[in-house]
Parts: sequence; C-alpha cells; structure tokens
Amino acid sequence: MLLLWIIAAIIVIVLLAFIFIYNSLIVLQRRVNNAWAQIDVQLKRRADLIPNLIETVKGYARFERKVLNEITKARTALLKAKSPAEAAKAESSIASALKTIFAVAESYPKLRASENFKALQEEFATTENRIAYARQFYNDSVMEYNTAISIFPNRIVASLFGFKPREYFELPEESRARKAVKADFSDLA
Repeated sequence: MLLLWIIAAIIVIVLLAFIFIYNSLIVLQRRVNNAWAQIDVQLKRRADLIPNLIETVKGYARFERKVLNEITKARTALLKAKSPAEAAKAESSIASALKTIFAVAESYPKLRASENFKALQEEFATTENRIAYARQFYNDSVMEYNTAISIFPNRIVASLFGFKPREYFELPEESRARKAVKADFSDLA
C-alpha cells in the first residue's frame, strides 16, 4: 500500500512539473509575441511618418527621384513584412534612405529651419529610439524563450507541444557597420 502511495505521489509530482513547464513556456511565447508586436507598432509608426517627410522635403528641394522611390519601396516592404527577417531587411533599406534624405536636407537652410521638418526630425529620432528599445526587448525575450525550450526537461515538453525556436530581429551586416552617408547632388536642379 505504501508503494502505491509513493508511485501516486511521483506521478502527481511529474504531472505538476509538466504543467508548470508547459505554462512557463506559454508565458515566454506570449512575451515574445508581445515584444514583436511592439516592434511592429514602432516600425509602422515610422512608416506612417515617411509620406509627411517626403512631402516636406519635396516642397523645399527638387529631390532625387531614386531616393524617394527607394524609400517608398522599402516602406511598402516593411508594411508587408511577415517575419523578423523580412522586417529587418526593409528596416535596413528605410534607415539607409532616411540617412540620405537627412544628409541632403542639410544643404537646404530653409528646409532645416522649417517647423514641419524640425518636428518630423524629432519624431523620427524618438521613433528610432523606441525601435531600438523594442528590438532589444524582443531579442532578449527571444533569447529567454529559445533557452527555455532548449534546456532539459523543458525540451521534452517543448518538443511534445511543438514549441519552435524564434528568430532574432537582426539587421543585415551592412546596416550594422557605421558608414558615412554619401549625398549625391548631381540630379538636383
């Protein structure tokens, strides 16, 4: 009879551990999903600012069509991105085009002095900071989740219920290198 109680207690302990591990993996998975949603909100916020920036810049300068087309394509790609990798690629293109726009704008004192342009620059700076923070939080959440599904005994529960590793939101290598922005004024009239 004592042996039966010991076996029952072991089964209950294993079952409780199993439930605890499963629930903790669900919490971590939801945290990753929430962190991605925060990045998505900030990327869309920046994408929504782009048309205003383009219109403001066009009003002061006959801007390079190539840069405007590039940023418009990147914005569209960002809004259609389904994964962190796709979003990171579009994010890299947008960041590059924005650097060029702001570099070219430096050559137009009236544009730099414009209240609209100043407000947009400030909005972009604030949004960039929010994106950086959201990216860091997301990547930290992904690391915690990926670690949790990789360690024993969590690995057993994760494989039974199909918990898969998540990808980090990493910028392409060329985006991470700090390069000087090359402003080309040859097409400006």
